[in-house]
Amino acid sequence: MAFELFQKGSAPVPTVPSVTIQKKGLFSLNEAAQKLLGHPEAIQFLWDADRKLIGLRAASLKDSNAYPARRQASASGREGRGPVLVAGSMFTKFIGLDTSQARRWVPELDDDMLLIDLNTPGQPASSNRAKRTIEE
Repeated sequence: MAFELFQKGSAPVPTVPSVTIQKKGLFSLNEAAQKLLGHPEAIQFLWDADRKLIGLRAASLKDSNAYPARRQASASGREGRGPVLVAGSMFTKFIGLDTSQARRWVPELDDDMLLIDLNTPGQPASSNRAKRTIEE
């Protein structure tokens, strides 16, 4: 039987900022990415078509162009430490981004925005919900 390489992309490092664009356009920001933005209550999406950059900026829920950031519980069940989810399907459709496969990027902070460079493919991300079983 041949060995199969475990791909690190399915196990992100919690101290490194990451943004995952999940299937159907849901954005997930880990704790480190949230901290860079100041733990926002909402996010604005910005798009630089020439450079193929997505910008995420903290916003108030009162802003008509802001999307609420919904905090999830962490894997250990601790409240306040899990990822933040932001509905971005309308945005990903607007920019024409293929979201059939979840992908993760390490964003860069530029002034008050997290930048996701779509010139890099991003690492494939898999859900930890469906546990893989070993076949006998």
